[in-house]
Amino acid sequence: MARVPEFPILVKFIFPADKLSIQVHPDDAYASANEQAAGGRGKTEMWHAVSAEPGAKVLIGLKVGTAREDFLKALASRTLESLFEEHPVNVGDTFFIPPGTPHAIGPGMVLCEIQEYSDLTYRVYDYGRVDAHGNPRELHIEKALDVTDFAKAAGGARVLKSRNEVAGAHQAAPHLGSQSENLLAACSFFSAERRDFSATADFQSDPARFDVLTVLKGKGQITWQTQQSGYGSGESWLIPATLGSYSLQSDAATSVIHSTVPDLNELRSALEKKGMAPQEIAGVLFS
Repeated sequence: MARVPEFPILVKFIFPADKLSIQVHPDDAYASANEQAAGGRGKTEMWHAVSAEPGAKVLIGLKVGTAREDFLKALASRTLESLFEEHPVNVGDTFFIPPGTPHAIGPGMVLCEIQEYSDLTYRVYDYGRVDAHGNPRELHIEKALDVTDFAKAAGGARVLKSRNEVAGAHQAAPHLGSQSENLLAACSFFSAERRDFSATADFQSDPARFDVLTVLKGKGQITWQTQQSGYGSGESWLIPATLGSYSLQSDAATSVIHSTVPDLNELRSALEKKGMAPQEIAGVLFS
């Protein structure tokens, strides 16, 4: 990863107690031209549902045919939500959110978000909320309109089925061993694989890149070289490229997400060698 001047990805958990603001992110080209003071990087992201209460939902992308004028009218009348594609959220669902796709997260869920390392968010609507001093949060409507892709088909996002509904369909991760594993999504900025196990899981670092191992649930011991430490739910571990082999011994059923910055051509070749059909690859690899 010597070619990367900054740490390239961010992994975090989102615990919404209320509707989060409606927002949209720019791509790298727009950010580079207009947001150098904020780092000059756009934001591509994905969400993986760790938990979800009945009725949990997200808004991702505008309905087909929504124009800029429709957007502005709905914003003025506070009916903006009516223009969005609404998606119910179930445990294990994955949502890929490209730049230019307006979106919002509702309450009643826990999401693990993996994203291009950027804090650029253009807030469009915040439901009229104010802070303790009665001041509304800043909105970025003009910039949001600049980057929103109104010509894109509904959503513009890929909403991937719950892993429980497609058992085995994506069991093609190139370097994770033989237990239950799924490639959730991959793009030039990040890839994310989920692995579930209840005994010992062996891993091997890739000498070409670092990994981030995020524990969705479970606890146990992580062992590398001559060292050992406990792991638990909600933790993220940075795995250096030079680490070599390491293993997780679970004391309770464990689910982890393994994220990195992939070589997409290399990953595509690995999936093809595993026998994954082209339409399945297109469902998880985004260029």
